[in-house]
Amino acid sequence: MAIINFDANEFEPYSDFATLPIGEYIAVIAASEMKETKSGSGQYLELVFDIIEGEHTGRKLWERLNLVNTNVMTQEIAQKTLSSICRAINVMNPKMSEELHDIPVCVKVGIQPAKDGYDERNVIKGYKPATTTDPASTTADPAPPNAPWDPIYKKE
Repeated sequence: MAIINFDANEFEPYSDFATLPIGEYIAVIAASEMKETKSGSGQYLELVFDIIEGEHTGRKLWERLNLVNTNVMTQEIAQKTLSSICRAINVMNPKMSEELHDIPVCVKVGIQPAKDGYDERNVIKGYKPATTTDPASTTADPAPPNAPWDPIYKKE
């Protein structure tokens, strides 16, 4: 239990749960955690992205990477996606997921249509180095010309 001394009357509730428009956004990884899969047979790295520029500043996106999975293809997709993130933020050998935090990255956002009783939702389709318009933001080193991940990393 935590003492929070909060008065909800002082704040308007957050009510915009609409999907973000398809496009590219500058974001940072704000949180990360390894979690067990529902089946208990693997683990995934959950990354929480905060959008840091534009009209959607403050909105969140999630990426779940099945880094430990009995399905080899699922695991490989997760490893390739993590490689794309690492290359986009220029952190090539992270030992801890926190090393990926707070570094601006450009995320390509798409929309997964509603299915199986779930509403449509945003999905991250790719990553590339950030070019921010905010001079206070730190940016990853720009990708060299004709880099294999230029102009956008693609997830299969």
